[in-house]
Parts: sequence; structure tokens; C-alpha cells
Amino acid sequence: MKVMKLPKSNREEFILTLEEFGEVHIPKAKGKESFIFDRMQAPEEIAWDYLRTIAPPKKYLTPPRESLLQYNASNGYQEVEAEYDDRIILFGLHPCDIQSIQILDQVFNGEYNDTYYFKRRKDLKIIGLSCIPDEKCFCRSMGTDFVESGYDLFLSELHDSYLVAIGTGLGDEIVKKTSDLLRTASDSDRQEYLEIRNRRREQFDVELDTSDLPYILDLEKESDVWDDIGAQCLVCGSCSMVCPTCYCFNIYDQQDLDGESGERLREWDSCLFKNYTRVAGGETFRDTRADRVKNRYLHKQRHFVEQYGRPSCVGCGRCIDACPAGINVVEVFQRLRGVA
Repeated sequence: MKVMKLPKSNREEFILTLEEFGEVHIPKAKGKESFIFDRMQAPEEIAWDYLRTIAPPKKYLTPPRESLLQYNASNGYQEVEAEYDDRIILFGLHPCDIQSIQILDQVFNGEYNDTYYFKRRKDLKIIGLSCIPDEKCFCRSMGTDFVESGYDLFLSELHDSYLVAIGTGLGDEIVKKTSDLLRTASDSDRQEYLEIRNRRREQFDVELDTSDLPYILDLEKESDVWDDIGAQCLVCGSCSMVCPTCYCFNIYDQQDLDGESGERLREWDSCLFKNYTRVAGGETFRDTRADRVKNRYLHKQRHFVEQYGRPSCVGCGRCIDACPAGINVVEVFQRLRGVA
């Protein structure tokens, strides 16, 4: 893998050059401690030290609400094109978010290929950025605190520069275009990277033992823990909405007032909602909050592992941050193990 170095003094000019390759979206400050991914107006907007955004990058691939079809009495059904067809350069994704997109790629490229997803996916290019964990990050436990693929470029922060790893042909094109801004990485740069990497590993405060977690979940399906968490959970769905790998959705038709036209919509849904499993006749398969909470946890760490060979949790900490009831996913699994 070819690795270059970007001095921090050149980073804004480097970012401006990215606009020649697509529409640049960056992490921006939304409030004092809140961040979002949004289109860049100026490089000064970049929140270089952000840790997690409110909404995950999946919003670029599966919008919270989108129109799939429009219909009327005279023309019948007409497919709606994706909201954007131009290339988007999504800058600043941390390793856990890059891995979350790889998980979504697996899901939407399954038995039924989701053409709506992949129309956007082919135009989404990724430039990763390293990060320092806080007390809600447990990506190291999930094996998602680093990436070896899934990006076009990846920037690893040093003291006065960034190591720039090239992951694709597009990444190579960007490096060639910005060659006057880059330097060749030296042995001292590589040594500095290793020192920062080792210090970063020591800064993870949260640890989740995943070694036999699917087996533990099988053993504890009838645990009283689920009733306790069900009583605490507000089933608001916040954890599902901010989760970078939750992909449940609902599709429905919305008729216009003229009675002759309308559209078919797809929007984010959550297995925590009671109506999620409602079928004809009004029956629901998971009627209690405890059952719905248990299903979400088992899907993340048990059923998804069985189907895809890995959990569908990347340890980003968004669900911990967003839960109004203060439920901590790591603490839930620790209670099931009998260690909390």
C-alpha cells in the first residue's frame, strides 16, 4: 500500500482540491457537542476533532424517507430517480463508520439486490480520518477500530501532518492531483504513527467481551434482564435511527387528495416499534417491550453473526449517546454475563 504525508499546513488546500472530484461533504459542528455530515461550503467548517455525528453516514445511502415511485391514473407508475446522481466525496469517516458501510453493502447485496441503495453507493466515495476514543466508544472490542479497505483515501493524524493511505484508483488520482501538497512518508513518520496508535489503544475505557457472546445470548433468552431493560426502555427508536448499521424500513403508498395520484415511500423503521411486526388481523409477534428489546440485541450480536459471520454493531457509541433512558448496550451484555 502506498503511503504519503500531508502537512497540516496544506490540509485546507488539499480539501479544496477534492471539489474537482465531486461534491464534498464533511463533519460540521451542529451545536456545542453535536456534529453532522453536510455539504462543505468552506474548509474552515470541518470539525477535525469530531468523534461521532448525530445521524450516521447511512443517510447518504438509505435516506430517512425517500420516494420510490410516483403514480397517477393516466401514466401509471413511474420510478423516481435517486436524489443525487453526482459523485459525493464523504470526508472524515472514522474506521467504525467505514466498517458500517461495508456491513450495509453486505446486507443490500444479499438475496435481493437493492438497486436504490447501489445507485447511491456507486457515487459515494470515502476519505477516512483517524480518531481518539471517548468513554462511549467500544469499537476496539468489536474489531472496528481500524480499517484496511473500504476507503479511497485514509488520513491518520500525526502531530503536524497526516499519513495518507491510498485505497483505490480514485485515491491515487487525488494523490497525483495534489502531489505538490504531499510529501513522502519517512521512517520517523511511520515510527510516530506506531507510537500514536499504541497510545490510542490504551485510551479505550470501555471493553465488551464478544468471544462467546452469541452463545451467552442463546443461554440467556429467558433472563430477567430483558424484563428490566424492557421496563426501562421508552421504545422511542432513537438507538435504531442513529445506528449506522440498522437497516429496517417500511414501504407504503401515500395517496394525494385528488384520489388519482400519489407516491410509494420508503422510510426508516425500527424493530422496537410495536407496529413493526403487525400483520393482517392486527396480530403482533413481539407484543411486549421486553420482547422487542431482546430481539434487537439478539439480532445485533447473535442472528447477524449467524448469517454474515460478524456482528452488526461497530461500537460507535451513538446508541449510548442518544438513549433518553440511559441504557448502555455494553452494560446490558455485561449483566447477561453476570459481571455487572
